Amino acid sequence: MKACVVLTPNRSKRLIAKGVAALPQVRTALSSGTIVVTLGTTNAFVAEELLGRPIDRGAFAAGFIDDRYNLNQRVGEAREVVLRNGEPVELKPASLIDSLGAGDVLVKGANALDPWGTAGVLMGSKTGGTVGRYVVPALARGVDLVIPVGLSKTVHSSITELARTLGAGRIELSMGLACGIYPLVGRVVTEIDALETLFPVTATQITNGGVGPGEGAVSLLIEGEVEAVRRAFDLVTGLPNEPGDALAGRA
Repeated sequence: MKACVVLTPNRSKRLIAKGVAALPQVRTALSSGTIVVTLGTTNAFVAEELLGRPIDRGAFAAGFIDDRYNLNQRVGEAREVVLRNGEPVELKPASLIDSLGAGDVLVKGANALDPWGTAGVLMGSKTGGTVGRYVVPALARGVDLVIPVGLSKTVHSSITELARTLGAGRIELSMGLACGIYPLVGRVVTEIDALETLFPVTATQITNGGVGPGEGAVSLLIEGEVEAVRRAFDLVTGLPNEPGDALAGRA
């Protein structure tokens, strides 16, 4: 059976978040380990899925590109969500990093995804921001890195090549904050990965983008056995209008 679905940006983020929450390494860390969800617009949805409740997404946003062409414009002052054995805890960054090890999970969003499946995150801070604070120590310690990123962020260039080319010191003119980009190494989760984690189906990207309420939308083809495809289709079509969704109030 085949089905076609269209996901507006926030519905994509909700689907990706459900896929992240269903990953085996995340389920294991949720029951007997530590999960760190760093700031980000997609990660806000991940935090909600893991906490089982809404959070202040505006305060959780960081590292995004808006209609004023600002990079890394932070809205609010939320801190990372840390879950230890499924329960929220508050730890200072230094003690948090010291406590992490194999079997724990760091969730870090991305700004770009290249054709080879490498995700990249922009760095406006001269010390690397979240990358310098969490990603490098996590990789050194054997922590699992999970990278939620929407297909709308796909690019045609190699992330590793962009990393060699970009950097605040190399940019003479910039609309917004000049940045470097860091190639992330870990488990990438897109809308496709989410569907294939949640259901025994195969998903394929059809289109990117649209007009009007469909701006930023992603279209997917879902294939598989009848029951599995119907369940996947029902989940996607049943995703609620989220605050900020282009289709909010129009469904």
